[in-house]
Amino acid sequence: MPHDSVQATSLRLLAVLRHSASAPHLAMAAEALREAAERAGLLLTLDLPDAPARDAEAAAVLLVGDATADAARHAGRPLIATTIVEAIRHPEASLRSAAALARLPRPATPAPREATPAVPAAAAAGPAGSRRLVGITACPTGIAHTFMAAAALEKAAKALGYEMRVETQGSVGAKNALTDSEIAEADAVVIAADTGVDTARFAGKRIVIAGTGDALKDGQGLINRALAAEPMGGAARGEAAPTPRKAQAPGVYKHLMTGVSYMIPLVTAGGLCIALSFAFGIEAFKEPGSLPAALFQIGAQSALALMVPVLAAFIAFSIADRPGLAPGFVGGALANAVGAGFLGGIVAGFLAGYIARFLRDRLPFPESLEGLKPVLVIPLLASLATGLLMIYVLGTPIAAALAWLTQFLQGMGTSNAVLLGLLLGAMMAVDMGGPVNKAAYAFGVGLLGAETFAPMAAIMAAGMTPPLGIAVATLIARGRFSQEERDAGKASAVLGLAFITEGAIPFAAKDPVRVIPALVAGSAVAGGLSMLFGCTLRAPHGGIFVVGIPGAVGNPLGYLIAILAGTAVTALAVAVLKRHSPVAAAA
Repeated sequence: MPHDSVQATSLRLLAVLRHSASAPHLAMAAEALREAAERAGLLLTLDLPDAPARDAEAAAVLLVGDATADAARHAGRPLIATTIVEAIRHPEASLRSAAALARLPRPATPAPREATPAVPAAAAAGPAGSRRLVGITACPTGIAHTFMAAAALEKAAKALGYEMRVETQGSVGAKNALTDSEIAEADAVVIAADTGVDTARFAGKRIVIAGTGDALKDGQGLINRALAAEPMGGAARGEAAPTPRKAQAPGVYKHLMTGVSYMIPLVTAGGLCIALSFAFGIEAFKEPGSLPAALFQIGAQSALALMVPVLAAFIAFSIADRPGLAPGFVGGALANAVGAGFLGGIVAGFLAGYIARFLRDRLPFPESLEGLKPVLVIPLLASLATGLLMIYVLGTPIAAALAWLTQFLQGMGTSNAVLLGLLLGAMMAVDMGGPVNKAAYAFGVGLLGAETFAPMAAIMAAGMTPPLGIAVATLIARGRFSQEERDAGKASAVLGLAFITEGAIPFAAKDPVRVIPALVAGSAVAGGLSMLFGCTLRAPHGGIFVVGIPGAVGNPLGYLIAILAGTAVTALAVAVLKRHSPVAAAA
């Protein structure tokens, strides 16, 4: 643990350890706390059954295990309690909480105090007058909403007189990562995420969890909710601690999007490797030892083979944290084995996650053996339950349903295909990266594993046209936009080419009644034409740039025509519907 993670090098702490059930566990806890204190530069006195000790200068007392029964003799000093297991597994967190409690202002006449729960409510706020906040933003693709939400929160915090650091969990991993000291000093934590986020490191803090859309719409309101929240209870076993249900993003959607977000890179890499293989000839991969065969093996037999297990595993992870990973991977692999595909992966993920969470939270277990639950008991029981249900109960009907859906989509007539394209296209523009948009996107990504590529082409074409159409509208109808909006239109064009639909959000937010219908019309046209022309797409992202990859796009000319047509409809509709800008007129 870094020396600045506690910022309490001058503090003296007393740790009282008692544990009649297991002397070895008591010794392990004492050693863990002693080493953690040395790393942090803390002055720690250990009070053990065979070596009782007192420290009159200790600023706070940490009661470990059964020591809470004798809390009265430490009356008059700040007390905090934790378990033996928590002291062994997370000694730094226990000491950090005790140090934070010791830093709080104390009344002039100390009164006897009772031990607080495992992680004290007092640690929820940082030092008096700090006015500091921390946060995390994340979205399924981790490209636009993640960083837009972070910017919105930082702006809202500044308006409220707070300093704020936001960790962005984007497509390239965590950026601006929060440190232990920043978390300890923060008055509250704001998590704006459409995917699962591990909250274990925020135990004892005031916290609110919502979606990225909430941060974009009302960042100040979200921060005020966090500041008014009750401190979050500690996660005794390292899992994500529960938060009030009303503060969370919709559960099923969040869990599904977490799985999709981890699956997307595999689908992208696998699909493009297969496309590169086909560039040498549709059947070139059948030649053993050839480069096309190697590309096909990488794409189809490796990357795409992992798609469903990863989807299931991270759906389960979002539900049950780390205990859900093993049964999720097992359930996803079995979904592949029985032919249930991505539908089976979704079912297996939810099944594994809820089974693992039930076992984690409800299975009674002796405290001395608590450490076996996450590494032995939960993986075994949850994997058995999920696997047996997938093999004997759910796998066959889900495989039949997937086969029917695949056959239906591949056998659609022209009119039905166009209607599907219109629907998917409209969904991509109606909320520009929100739940409806992501539902359509997840549908297309899932079908890639079933070798159904036309819906994905319609979805990406429709997702590109809103920002592209807005950019064109700022050129052909300049009087309807301010100079600031015209400048933003140039950035919107770049975002549209990269398939970042969120580039249209600032324009839609200012005039939703007129702009959103125009965006929906253009995207519906793009999606419908893409299906009409029989366009296909093997990669779930990349925008216009994947058109140049041989084999990635089927009927690339028709695909470009669909995008141009959708862009033109959006631009003309915006130009007709949007009123003249007073600022532009004045200029």
